[in-house]
Amino acid sequence: MARPKSSDAVYLKIAAALRDRIRAGDLTPGDKFPSEADVSAEFGVARGTAREALKQLEVEGLVDTVPGVGRVLRTAQQADKTPRYRRIAAELVAAIEAGEYPPGSQLPGEAQLADQFGASRNTIRSALGELDGRGLIEVVHGKGRVVLERPREV
Repeated sequence: MARPKSSDAVYLKIAAALRDRIRAGDLTPGDKFPSEADVSAEFGVARGTAREALKQLEVEGLVDTVPGVGRVLRTAQQADKTPRYRRIAAELVAAIEAGEYPPGSQLPGEAQLADQFGASRNTIRSALGELDGRGLIEVVHGKGRVVLERPREV
């Protein structure tokens, strides 16, 4: 079942806005990251949507959840510990968000992505599995992996 049009991956837009703040230096490594409630209030969305946005940043290796503290911005050294397939998945999500792969377009094949990222096909399969698991792409017989119009419910 597809998500309603009004949700059009709002969590990805929120994650992109938070990622921009990190890149701009508004938040520094080790800083406590805004809570679900803070993100929900700031962007005027449900806590579930805020949670998905924050989870996206965790998958990208930008934040960690620390028991008793909340989410904190990772240091560059900590971010390097993120599995390679997750970093590749995050780059592919960013490319989709930037419009490099618009809805309905076909992603490059595993071999081409392996060359592009300097990774094994197994690592690429794992990265693509992340995108598929989040409902961003699907396999279309005879066409390969295709970017969906909006994330499907998983």
